[in-house]
Amino acid sequence: MAIDIEAIKEHIKGILVALGDNPEREGLKDTPSRVARMFEEVFEGMNYSNHEIAMMFDKTFEEDLEMEQSTQDLIIVSDIDVFSYCEHHLALMYDMKITVAYVPNGKVIGLSKIARIADMVSKRLQLQERIGTDIAEIIQEVTKSQDVAVLIDACHSCMSYRGIKKTSAKTHTSTLRGRFQTDATLQMRLK
Repeated sequence: MAIDIEAIKEHIKGILVALGDNPEREGLKDTPSRVARMFEEVFEGMNYSNHEIAMMFDKTFEEDLEMEQSTQDLIIVSDIDVFSYCEHHLALMYDMKITVAYVPNGKVIGLSKIARIADMVSKRLQLQERIGTDIAEIIQEVTKSQDVAVLIDACHSCMSYRGIKKTSAKTHTSTLRGRFQTDATLQMRLK
């Protein structure tokens, strides 16, 4: 799916009119184009399925890897900064920190690829819960490990600047796959 820049421009112009403003005035005449370019950037992930993202960032290393399933070797990348937009209000999810952990299954993924996967998944209209699920699915596909955990902490502007207006509320989600669901030792190592 390609993002339709021209349609976005027309709709933003219509929104400006619906808000009672003049889209032809000096400060607004380039706004539809600016918003369209911004949407193209911040919603880039909508162009790709989880499988396509997995293929994009499928850079793993196997040689000289002496990790064994039974030893519970664990890879954790924490504090990955991303932002996303809530699909319910098109409101920003911000101060988002993602932690991704997995137990290697004969190979490891390049560390920067984990951050790139989190970033691309977040560049969609999303729910925080789905971000965790999508990242876990992609990491499982790339690493061939069923043992994946994704922890996310974020603020939601749909709660902080509108509606209930609770500015310090934070949402914490965890997506646990494989042994992370049942192995207390692995769960403790995430803390």
